[in-house]
Amino acid sequence: MKLVSLRKGRDGSLAIVNKALTQVVAADDIAPTLQSALDNWSQVEAALKARAEELENGTITGEAFDQTACESPLPRAYQWADGSAYVNHVELVRKARNAEMPPSFWTDPLMYQGGSDSFLAPRDPILMPQDDGFGIDFEAEVAVITGDVPMGVSATEALDYIRLVMIVNDVSLRGLIPNELGKGFGFFQSKPSSAFSPVCVTPCELGSAWENGKVSLPLLSFLDGELFGKPNAGIDMTFHFGELIAHAARTRPLEAGTIVGSGTVSNKDGDEPGKPVSQGGAGYSCIAEIRMIETIQNGAPSTSFLRFGNHVKIEMLDENQNSIFGSIEQTVEKA
Repeated sequence: MKLVSLRKGRDGSLAIVNKALTQVVAADDIAPTLQSALDNWSQVEAALKARAEELENGTITGEAFDQTACESPLPRAYQWADGSAYVNHVELVRKARNAEMPPSFWTDPLMYQGGSDSFLAPRDPILMPQDDGFGIDFEAEVAVITGDVPMGVSATEALDYIRLVMIVNDVSLRGLIPNELGKGFGFFQSKPSSAFSPVCVTPCELGSAWENGKVSLPLLSFLDGELFGKPNAGIDMTFHFGELIAHAARTRPLEAGTIVGSGTVSNKDGDEPGKPVSQGGAGYSCIAEIRMIETIQNGAPSTSFLRFGNHVKIEMLDENQNSIFGSIEQTVEKA
């Protein structure tokens, strides 16, 4: 089934959309919000599925679905833990600054705890006080929402606690990151509010594209209407979502509604860094990655970060070229 949070109050109002993303029907009588549904998943899942089936087969008729009426599925969350499952991306970051990558990065996931008290709606602008020096960047990722996860869960067991899948724009301020990391205490100002897709889906909606904790479909990123990246999210993912969840739950339980991100989706081109789409490659899921490659190849980057007026779109299509999650569409604007 496919769930959305329609704009209402601080936490949205739970609704169900059909597979074609053309109709929506309220589900707030079953659970008022998505967080409430996750808190009581075993009690409400059957009722939500039944209504989704009725909408799909025409037993009930919904209203026209308008993606601009959606919040992020969880407008705020108890936990947002973003991993870096595509080690190719990490390797490029370090190579661009002539730093060796520790071997442990291939066996122990990187993860940071992001701010989760306010997420942007999928069509909200990215508001910034300035665009000069901040290094505003988008990061196209896949994310999952969990149920209650016990501490010490194994990577295999962790897959059973995934309730929903969605995509995300994890906005980053590259110009602020070095000073923050230099303090040795992690991200804060350099990681503003992220935006998630209008629609989140149960893993079964992905069919054969969901296997072993990975989504094996291209994640599409557009910058000002031009295709910027189309890397396959199932390729070069060193750590699947079960491994990321197990890493997060090693020393603590995770509450229902925890969001775990994949990190920037990144593909290699054989033994070489990925190539731009214009050169026949899969392109990139963030501007930083092409700047890294430009630095490695030419000694300096030539692609600029986002400026006021730039527009970003992120979407994933199924094998029949139908949108799965709807689209994240954001313009950078002055706060």
